[in-house]
Amino acid sequence: MQIKKTTAAILVEQKKPLAVAEISLPEELSFGQVLVKILYSGICGAQLNEIAGAKGPDKFLPHLLGHEAVAEVLEIGPGVKTVKPGQRVCLHWRPGTGLQCDPPKYDWTTPSGRQVVNAGWVTTFNRHAIISENRMTPVAEDFDPRLVPLLGCAVTTAMGVINNDAHVKIGQSVVVFGVGGVGLNIVQFASLVAANPVIGVDLSDEKAEMAKKFGATHAFNSKNVADIAEEIKKIVGPGGADVVIDTTGNARIIELCYELTHADGKTILVGVPTKGDKVSIYTLPLHFKKVLKGSEGGSCLPALDIPRIIDLVKVGRVSLDGLVTHEFDLEDINDALDLVRTGQAGRVLIKM
Repeated sequence: MQIKKTTAAILVEQKKPLAVAEISLPEELSFGQVLVKILYSGICGAQLNEIAGAKGPDKFLPHLLGHEAVAEVLEIGPGVKTVKPGQRVCLHWRPGTGLQCDPPKYDWTTPSGRQVVNAGWVTTFNRHAIISENRMTPVAEDFDPRLVPLLGCAVTTAMGVINNDAHVKIGQSVVVFGVGGVGLNIVQFASLVAANPVIGVDLSDEKAEMAKKFGATHAFNSKNVADIAEEIKKIVGPGGADVVIDTTGNARIIELCYELTHADGKTILVGVPTKGDKVSIYTLPLHFKKVLKGSEGGSCLPALDIPRIIDLVKVGRVSLDGLVTHEFDLEDINDALDLVRTGQAGRVLIKM
């Protein structure tokens, strides 16, 4: 391969900063693999959870991270047909079209000796990466590359939550807890399909105001409201909302979402609770018409949904303005992660 070494941010130990170091790439691509040069990577809450060990011990350490980015294809491996060298692509964690390869392994020479660095089908916290063909979708070069990483997770997930998980109908009431990168776009797509009212709830005044710009009819900083459940019921009615969506993964918020959901409504869980953080609910309504459902990336289909969203952006029906709030160099990725943890930023990019 034309690229022998690259720089990457490596998760060596859970609950510790990432190590930014030079790693060596394999000598050749195998079946279904694609070598890319990453231009910008986004940071998702999933990476924070991996670093924090939210799902328990990590048996793949050390390994690479990241699942949303914009990149340029440099080389293709045997069997690859959907992309070609020179194309710009969106990298995403949801499987798309093309082959699924064996994940690559990289070499890392440390003072204590050589280590193998594991990777999944897609990693984006590295300047060059070997990616599975089915984790990338071509995008036009005239589309702002800084916005493409948003399509790798946050925006497509939001579209799928509204279309595929909640099946929101015109005039239904929607409440979204947590209006960060995913939540803001859930608000936007709920508004796009004429849900009413659309209510955003967060712990930040800035994000509550941003939710209104993205189509929320009402938005609250819950710290400023004495009883957020009562406030929401004043708007949607005492029976609760048709659809209540949680993006926080907080067990107590999940319980509140379920409580605020109408007996005929749907509670959709996008955020992932920390392992061991139990949720307590009264399940009898689930035997009738109430629905409690976990979302896996909105069940989006990247090859279909990414071009559709780009078309909607181009004609002004969907806005991505203001979603990206900060950029960091790869060497400063730990500072970027700290900022994301505060909850005070929008989408944060790593510029390669």
